[in-house]
Amino acid sequence: MSALTPKPTEKELEILQIVWEKEAVSVKDVHEALGGDVANGYTTILKLMQIMHEKGLVTRQKSGKLHLYTAVPSLENTRQQMLDKMISTVFQGSAAQLVLSALGSNKSSKEELQEIKKYLEKLEGGAS
Repeated sequence: MSALTPKPTEKELEILQIVWEKEAVSVKDVHEALGGDVANGYTTILKLMQIMHEKGLVTRQKSGKLHLYTAVPSLENTRQQMLDKMISTVFQGSAAQLVLSALGSNKSSKEELQEIKKYLEKLEGGAS
């Protein structure tokens, strides 16, 4: 995501997750994926997606009677942008503090910890 692409709000991120997963979606698709309830009303989702289009977070293409939306920023770029922002603001620029806080939550499985160890070894030039 370039510096010119705005950071998505929490609700926009929820919608982007669906768009990234399905690649091209209608408002109806998003509404149904969010549970299709009153709290996530169709017109609310429509308005949010229109705003996202205006902000440049999604593109819109007409397909018959439907408008299909696709994500502009990639999942990876969005993650990196949000992670960079979190490291600089919440962890005062320390990636180590972020990692230690995440690992200190005791929510990592043994498999995840093993994967992290392998990644660290690779970074250190040890095992590949």
